[in-house]
Amino acid sequence: MEHTLTGEFRYHENFASQFLGNQRTLIVYLPPGYEHEPERRYPVLYLHDGQNVFDRATAFLGQEWQVDETAQALIEQGQIEPLIIAGIYNTGEQRIHEYTQTRDERKQAGGQAGLYGRLLVEEVKPFLDRRYRTRREPEHTGLGGSSLGGLVTLHLGLRYPEFFGKLLVMSPSVWWDRGVILREIELLRAKPSTGIWPRIWLDMGAKEGHILLAQARMLRDALIAQGWRLKADLHYHEARGARHTESAWAKRVGPALKFLFPAK
Repeated sequence: MEHTLTGEFRYHENFASQFLGNQRTLIVYLPPGYEHEPERRYPVLYLHDGQNVFDRATAFLGQEWQVDETAQALIEQGQIEPLIIAGIYNTGEQRIHEYTQTRDERKQAGGQAGLYGRLLVEEVKPFLDRRYRTRREPEHTGLGGSSLGGLVTLHLGLRYPEFFGKLLVMSPSVWWDRGVILREIELLRAKPSTGIWPRIWLDMGAKEGHILLAQARMLRDALIAQGWRLKADLHYHEARGARHTESAWAKRVGPALKFLFPAK
């Protein structure tokens, strides 16, 4: 299958992590005009499951999120601010461990999200901040993913608010370890130390099942109970007719980008 990419891309292959002891590819989308405005700096969105977000050739079942086509069009139309988007590949069989904060005895797996978080904030982000003209502050830095990637986005976003001020949480696996993410949110004592709440896009497909939908609503309500405000710093969306697939998430990328990175 041939590569299907829209826009300017850079690859960083065999990126090694001392914390996880493995390697992965980073794929970086550069916005229109990046090469022609050498003084300009750009916000960054980091996305998990990087092989699924841009390229059909590497995506799960050949379905991609079409983030490049969507971002390119919205930037050119002036609907979102130009941004850099970094896809962080998962490592296949290690994905379930790296994207979960605790061990789930029912799955006999999980619990390395702490180390994966250190990969992001101590290895990947400094590397890309050196290589590209990024805006490094949390209010210009997003993190996103779907399913277990949505779970680890919310977990790490709450753990590292001084790094990530925008969270894209699609179809999160709230069920992991009997709802451990709900307990984490309930234990939040106060606003994060930066004094800034991360801005959160949260969604679930209406055809993902009654249990997942109910859990997404519980997640929304838990965030509201801690001070997030709907339509202000929390957008909750139930996608009609949508299942748990890459093509369903692709349809929600545009609205999510407009909420998290609106044109200035």
